[in-house]
Amino acid sequence: MKLATYKDGSRDGQLVVVSRDLSTAHYATGIANRMQQVLDDWNFMSPQLQDLYDALNRVAENSSSVGLVRNAFAFDPRQCMAALPRAYQRVDAAAGGNSLVMHACVSDRLLGATDDVPCNGEAAGLDFEASLAVITGDIASGVSPTQALDGIRLLALVNDVCLRNLASIGADSASASVQGRLASSFSPVVVTPDECGSAWAKGRLHLTLHSSCNGRKLGMPDAGAQMKFHFGQLIAQLCQYRKLQAGAIIGSGALGQSQTDFMQSGDSMRIEMNGIDGRSLFGAIEQQIAAPATAASARS
Repeated sequence: MKLATYKDGSRDGQLVVVSRDLSTAHYATGIANRMQQVLDDWNFMSPQLQDLYDALNRVAENSSSVGLVRNAFAFDPRQCMAALPRAYQRVDAAAGGNSLVMHACVSDRLLGATDDVPCNGEAAGLDFEASLAVITGDIASGVSPTQALDGIRLLALVNDVCLRNLASIGADSASASVQGRLASSFSPVVVTPDECGSAWAKGRLHLTLHSSCNGRKLGMPDAGAQMKFHFGQLIAQLCQYRKLQAGAIIGSGALGQSQTDFMQSGDSMRIEMNGIDGRSLFGAIEQQIAAPATAASARS
């Protein structure tokens, strides 16, 4: 199943169901209005959303089936917010090293796949990282890595924009680590693990992650092979002494390493992943770095 959150003028957006080929969508009104509602009551709501998803796929595959789903419309990734525009909790695996270390990330404002990335800190070394994340249901304290995998509800692509010169000193300064992480951006759609087929195995997604900057390809790593610890291990680490609430976002950390110059205003980024059928699995993250706010606009 593929889900998205459409812009509607509110902070949390409107839940939509999207067809497998990303061509068609339908508002989930009547089942749920917001993504968090579904995560809070997954066992009741997800089967209803699955029925709508199956009907949308029949429409996408056969135009003669249009009557099966009234009010379906063409899907537009430019209308997408982050699946959870503001999340209760977001934690990422720390890059580098062999120890399982995690750090808290900004979660009060998450960006959509085509939103400009606002930044006033070019001098601090602006960079971006392509990664994966899972969104969980409720997960009990003390679960094993294998048990933790049962709590994964949705998968997403993530673009983490950071101020490298600040983030690099995060080990010595918690404040610098937080300031060095800007608002992250999420793929147009999120998907249930079963949509990934055999590529989703033991907490890793074994598909190629494509990223580019200003049209220049930066790398095509196998996302599963690049993870030192699988998502079950990451979640179990968090749940050693406490439980996770539905809607927690757990990130893989940066996948793949590319040496590039720091970014500037106007630079563009693109991140995408194709499924085993060759079609885009999540849709593409396509963004630009926004020009710094002027003093006049900052005062307005």
